[in-house]
Order: sequence, then structure tokens, then C-alpha cells
Amino acid sequence: MTSPRNIQTIRVQSEGRSLPAYLARPALMDGDAPGVLVIHEAFGLNADIRGIADRFAQAGYVALAVDLFAEQHRVVCMTRMMSGIFLNSLEHGGVQDTKRALTVLGELDGVDASRLGAVGFCMGGSLAVAMACTDDRVRAIAPYYGFNPRPLEAVRRSCPVVGSYPGQDVTRKQGEALCDELTAAGIPNDIKVYEGMKHSFANQGPNFDAVASVDAWNRVMAFFDEHVVGGRV
Repeated sequence: MTSPRNIQTIRVQSEGRSLPAYLARPALMDGDAPGVLVIHEAFGLNADIRGIADRFAQAGYVALAVDLFAEQHRVVCMTRMMSGIFLNSLEHGGVQDTKRALTVLGELDGVDASRLGAVGFCMGGSLAVAMACTDDRVRAIAPYYGFNPRPLEAVRRSCPVVGSYPGQDVTRKQGEALCDELTAAGIPNDIKVYEGMKHSFANQGPNFDAVASVDAWNRVMAFFDEHVVGGRV
């Protein structure tokens, strides 16, 4: 793999706020590339999330990772975000910020707006699922250890989903319920529970597991190859 050709910071305007965003492009681009929105977890737009955006760029995507906590106190913002996820799953401010970021991604030069995907971690995984239920521009999503919207039946409007959940975590049941609902609705999905893994096993930190992380990444790449890269309409 080659290094991303172009790394820069851009701004996403949403609800009167100017959110900084990390943008990574592939080293070589032959025509418009697919785009992927990388949605961070509770730790914000950190080096780990930027590294994930870089990996997508190395795989041929234009990757955008937005700081959803910008211009706000992180703890207060996180509290509001999680309250929204559980009480107003599909319409709270975090979902609106995420959808605005998807709009910016699709309008970037060199991005094929008909081939957009999203990946999210914990809070970000929850936002990815909510966005998939309310925005038909996204072709596939990859939630990691996220929570489902309420009511769960909302996911019957979702795009295809490749999800990764730890066996030793409360989100395990979220992944299993998501799989059952998507399968019943006939929506393509690849939901895997990683036995023995803990929360954030695919993010750098005390629970990181290299083997499970690589397996999850390979599943995401294969699924996105089919449903995002091959999803031109």
C-alpha cells in the first residue's frame, strides 16, 4: 500500500458550528473515488481515528473524519450525544452533524457521491446505524460495538451492514439483535461477535486485540468492496 497523497484539515458547517475534519485521499486516483465517513468514539478525533482514515485512503477511498465535539465541552457534548442515542435515536444533533458531514464528503472533488460508506466506533457506530436508517445516500456501514436505534424496527430501512461486536460487552446483544432484524428484513449483513473480546478491541488502547482487529478490518474491506465500491447506481 502507498501513503495517502493528500492530508488536510477542512471545516464542516453544521447547526451554526464549524467542525474541523481530517481528510485523507488516496495516493493515486483514476477518476472519482468512493468516499467513507469515519465516525469517532467518545475519545474524539484522535490519532487512532485519523489512522483509520489513513488506512481507508490507502485502500482507495477518500476518507473524512469529523470532530463532533468541536466548540463544545467534550464531557457535556458526550453526555448529550449519548442521551440522544437512547432517547431520540434518529433525529438528535449528533445524527444531524453526521449527515451534514456526509453531504460535505459527497461534494468533495474526486468523490463519487453514489459510492459512500461509513464506519463508526461505539458512539460513532450508533451514529452510523442511525444515519443508515434515515439517509439513503450511504451504501453500506460498518458499526463497531455500537447501540441500535429505538425502535429497533427502524433498521429495516437500513443499507447493508457489516458489524463487529465484542463477546464480553453489553453491545454483544445489540449486534445479535441487529443481525436478526436485518436478516428478517432481507437486508445484506455480516454481523460477527468476537468471543473473548472486550469493548474497543479494534481501537488502540488497553482492550486492543490485533488478531480480532485485523479480521474485522478484512471483513469490512470485503463488504465495502461489494456494496460501496461496487455499488455505483
